[in-house]
Amino acid sequence: MNWEVFKAQLTANTGLKLQFQYAEGQRVDASYHITEIKQAPITSVDCGGVMNAWTEIIIQLWEPVSEGNREAMKVEKALSIINVVEKAMPLHPAATVKIEFGNQQFDTRQLIPKSIIIADTNLIIDLRPDTVQCKAIERGGNCGTPEVESVKKGEMQNLASASCCTPGSGCC
Repeated sequence: MNWEVFKAQLTANTGLKLQFQYAEGQRVDASYHITEIKQAPITSVDCGGVMNAWTEIIIQLWEPVSEGNREAMKVEKALSIINVVEKAMPLHPAATVKIEFGNQQFDTRQLIPKSIIIADTNLIIDLRPDTVQCKAIERGGNCGTPEVESVKKGEMQNLASASCCTPGSGCC
């Protein structure tokens, strides 16, 4: 989900309580705080030697141990925090949204919003773990290079073209 879609969902539901579900039947405690919003431009080079670039917006949630259950913050409160951030740092509308969270039962990690659910007076952001994907597969499985070559005795020797990211393929 990108930032533009995420923020539009919040803006359309300001009167609801904002809750985050990090696993089936497990919600971030209602006493959570939004501690920071990060914008991370990422540049990488994949296994095929192709440069990739994208931006992520990471909303960090903190669940204080001592406060116990109270009513979850309203969406409008979250939007007021977002407005403070956006005055200092414009957020890229096409950036991928991630939610960073952890508590005593759940190791800290970045999760992606799978869906947004309206249930009674709650706007529930259903979070799921992100997955790792070989970007070369997304380009047709050729690792982004014409053919994999290796230097042998000063000469270029063509290695058999194998499907990308297959163990032993010479790509990944």
